[in-house]
Amino acid sequence: MSKPDPYLVAIDVGSSKVAVLIGQRDENGGVEVVGKGLAPNRGTRKGNIVNVEATVEALKHATEEAEVMAGIEISRAYVGVASTDVRSINSRGMVSVARRDREITLQDINRVLEAAQSAALPSDREIVHAIPQEFIVDEQGGIADPMGMLGSRLEVALHLVTANVTRRKTLLTCINRAGIEVAEMVFEPLATAEAVLSHDERELGALLFDIGDGTSEYALFAEGEVQHSSVVPVGAGHFTNDLAMVLRTPFSEAEKIKVRYGCCLSDLVSEDEGISVPTVAGGPARVVPQRELCDILQPRAEELLTLVREDLIKAGADECLRGGLVLTGGGAQLDGILEMAEQIFNCTVRYGLPQGLSGLVDVINCPTWASASGLLLYGRSSEDNLRRSGSRPGFSVRNVVGSLRGMFTDLL
Repeated sequence: MSKPDPYLVAIDVGSSKVAVLIGQRDENGGVEVVGKGLAPNRGTRKGNIVNVEATVEALKHATEEAEVMAGIEISRAYVGVASTDVRSINSRGMVSVARRDREITLQDINRVLEAAQSAALPSDREIVHAIPQEFIVDEQGGIADPMGMLGSRLEVALHLVTANVTRRKTLLTCINRAGIEVAEMVFEPLATAEAVLSHDERELGALLFDIGDGTSEYALFAEGEVQHSSVVPVGAGHFTNDLAMVLRTPFSEAEKIKVRYGCCLSDLVSEDEGISVPTVAGGPARVVPQRELCDILQPRAEELLTLVREDLIKAGADECLRGGLVLTGGGAQLDGILEMAEQIFNCTVRYGLPQGLSGLVDVINCPTWASASGLLLYGRSSEDNLRRSGSRPGFSVRNVVGSLRGMFTDLL
């Protein structure tokens, strides 16, 4: 068995920041965080790159900070994808079992996976992930690994995540220009789930909801696998922009006010407290009641949560939240949004903090670092799966998916 690379690198390219984590494998197979870097990013908007030079500079600053802390040079990284052009669909494929004795082989599994991915895609889109939800053998469903079973017909249900080819290549170009090879591009909610969701939540049915600056991404898990995922073009930056516009205050001041005093649920706001709000062009500050801030933030929070709720209803997945809702991302730290989510989704809601790592955990123990933390754990699992599938005979669904991931990365 080949020896794994001792270091893993995660890069989260957000609408307002670039976050980098460096993890080192320990002797027990765990991951210790040994370096972190954070840099403001003015080169993206709504998850899409609009200024290549600014994005490359942000990447260089964040990676250099992490390299200095860890004492190593970054050469290869797992990169999160979370732009508004990401789309997901559920697809099915079916094949006849080839062998006369009707025993299902690896070739049958590969054929049915290819059949499920053969749905025509527009020329400007490509597959990022193809995740088996279940296999069906002669109408018997709920099968995770059909290898060696007997049957005449094999089916699979796949969750396909697709992205715009040009925008994905633009992100790849930025990473490469920063001197880094892309090991794999990963749809961020799938990676974040590795760090914040428990096994029971994945099985019972839980919604991971990551509120970023320019976009919010979510993925619904049930029976251990992702069932539905999407991106909405609303994020924490929209809350800040609303405050800046209505209060006529600089954007930087609006962000400070939001972080320190912002609340999006009127039941939690004091009637008497007043907030000093600077005005544009250095005019005299004025005092605004905190309830007025809430009146600005609450409609935006209701809009965001309702968009996701309605999408789940449209997908027929709104009754699958027995495991609750997990809020993460920088925007999840707004006061009142957890309580509002409980009301709108009618389920238990908690904050998702990174788990499963050691090292600098006290530094990254907040929702802002959940995606980068998940990318480290995702990278470890991906490399372990590929290493096992390439070093010994046998099969598992995870190994096949790992091979598919490698194939899609090669197509970049």
